[in-house]
Amino acid sequence: MKLLDPHHPFFRAPWRRWATVLLPLAWAAVEFRNGAMLWGAAFAAAGTYAFWMLIVTRRED
Repeated sequence: MKLLDPHHPFFRAPWRRWATVLLPLAWAAVEFRNGAMLWGAAFAAAGTYAFWMLIVTRRED
């Protein structure tokens, strides 16, 4: 089961794919900086999964 569909029309624009990747990673950095390791790990995992699905494995139509 995919949590993100890389071929959904919403993700056609590259800036939306990159924003979906970078925003959770940036928030993970904020959480790690504030000492919330569990939340930081959760947001880092979400950003990493988004990177894998939207950037690495996505093929252009």
